[in-house]
Amino acid sequence: MAEPFGFGIEEEYFLVDAETKSVARGMPEAFFKAAKCALGDRITGEFLQSQIEVLTAPHRAMAEARTELEELRRSVASIAATHGLAILAAGTHPTAFWGRSRQTEGERYDAVMDDLQMIGRRNMLCGLHVHVELPDPNRRVDVMMRMLPYLPLFIALSTSSPFWQARRTGLKGYRLAAYDELPRTGLPELLRTQDDFDAYVAALVRARIIKDSSYIWWAIRPSHNHPTLELRAPDCCTRLPDSIAIAALYRALAHKLFHDPSLHANIDAIERAIIVENKWRAQRYGIEGTFADGRGNGAIPVSTMLDQVLGSIATDADALDCRAEAEQCREIIARGTSADAQLAIYAKHEAEGNDFALRVVTEWLAKETMR
Repeated sequence: MAEPFGFGIEEEYFLVDAETKSVARGMPEAFFKAAKCALGDRITGEFLQSQIEVLTAPHRAMAEARTELEELRRSVASIAATHGLAILAAGTHPTAFWGRSRQTEGERYDAVMDDLQMIGRRNMLCGLHVHVELPDPNRRVDVMMRMLPYLPLFIALSTSSPFWQARRTGLKGYRLAAYDELPRTGLPELLRTQDDFDAYVAALVRARIIKDSSYIWWAIRPSHNHPTLELRAPDCCTRLPDSIAIAALYRALAHKLFHDPSLHANIDAIERAIIVENKWRAQRYGIEGTFADGRGNGAIPVSTMLDQVLGSIATDADALDCRAEAEQCREIIARGTSADAQLAIYAKHEAEGNDFALRVVTEWLAKETMR
C-alpha cells in the first residue's frame, strides 16, 4: 500500500451446499483451482476446508472498494454454483457442527492444529478484517492501543453470530466467545511502542512458541504481511454495505488517532478492564446494549456512542472522502444487524420446529449475502 491511509478489506465466508445451505464438510479441489484461476491472490483457503477468504486490493476510494467486494462475492458465488455450492457471510453458521470439520492441508495449518488441538477444530468462525496503512508504520502500536475504546463499537455493529451448533446462544455475537479460546486473541496487552511489541514477539519466537507475529490473533494488530493496522474484531457482515460502513468508520478513526496523539494516550489497566467489559456487552447485546463509560458518566447506549464517534471524526472522514459511508453505520442501528434479523426470522418460525426455523435463517443468510 503506497498511499497513506490506503485500506483493504478481507471477508471470510462459509462454503455451503447450494440446495440445503448446510456447511460443506470439505472444499472440492476443482472449485478452489477454478477460484484461484479467476481471482488469483484475491482468494485464499482458511484453516478449515468449509471456509474461504477474499481480499480486496488496496484502495483509496470507498466506492471502488465496494465495487471490488461486490465483484468478489459474485465471482466466488458463481464459481461455487458450478460445484453445487454457495457462500454464506456470517460470524457463525447456524447449523454447522465443528466435530465434522476438516482441516485444510498445509504446513502452517498442520503446525497450528498440532498446537491448538480441539480448540483449532472448533474454529468454524468467519470474520471481517480491515487494513489501514498509516503514514508512519512505526506508530501502528501506538494507534492500536488508543483504538481500544472503539473496539466494542465495531463488534456491536457487526454482530452476525447468534447461533452455534443449531442452538441459540443468547449472544448477538458468539463468534468472539469461541475465538477467544485461542491463545493470543482478545484485546492487545498494554503495549505502547513498536519496540514493546517487537520485544513481546521476540520472546515468543525465542521460546519457539510462534514463528512470527502472524500467529498473534488479537482483535486488532499490526499486520505481519502488510504495513497496516488490521482490525479483526468484527464478525463477517452478511450485508455488504455494513462491511463498507464499518471499514469507513475504522479508517476515519485511524486518521483521527494518528493526527491527535493525545487522544486516549493515557489508557491504563482500569480503562482496559472497562473496555474488556464493554467488549463482552457488545457480544451479548449487540447494538441494543449499553457501554460503561470510563469518565464517570454511567452507562451509554451503543447508538449514543456511535453518534459521539461520528461527530468526532467528521473532519477526518471528510479528509478521506468516506463520510457518507461511515454515516451508514446509523442505518445499522436503525434496522438492526444480521444477528437481529436472524433472531427475528427464527422467532417467527420457531413454532414450526427448531430445524425448520434454522433452515429459514440459513436461506435468508445465503440470499442476503448476495443481495
